[in-house]
Amino acid sequence: MKRSLLVILVAAGTAGSPPISTLIAAQRAPYTAKDIPPPAKKAARVQITEGPSLELYRNNEAIIRWTSDNPGGTDEHWGVVKYGSDPHNLNLTAKGHIRLNRNHPYTVFRVRVDGLQPGATYYYTVHEVEADGTDDGINSDVYRLTTPPGA
Repeated sequence: MKRSLLVILVAAGTAGSPPISTLIAAQRAPYTAKDIPPPAKKAARVQITEGPSLELYRNNEAIIRWTSDNPGGTDEHWGVVKYGSDPHNLNLTAKGHIRLNRNHPYTVFRVRVDGLQPGATYYYTVHEVEADGTDDGINSDVYRLTTPPGA
């Protein structure tokens, strides 16, 4: 496999001053589309094995974390948290990107939920989707999160 390196040298300066040289290097991809493997076989059934739970809360944002069986399919996945202040109207969405490791039997998803109000209660569900929007079939329960009161 042959790799190539493209180097561009840019000189800039003003009259009477020494030139300032900047070296910019960009490497071309050493592989083509035919070298990328097809998506992994989809799991027959994907289940949450741990969580979801609050991993961290600070500065009016929360990290929701859960672990599921490795769902297979495309390597690019999104963890999705649907949330809102009414458990019957989860009208807000937060997403977190993840790249699956085909060699692991499980996947840990972490999604940052921004703009939470102090001292408020939120309800949420979690989902997983492939890069093309195909749902992995996770149907979580509705969970509750109450943020600490403001200072």
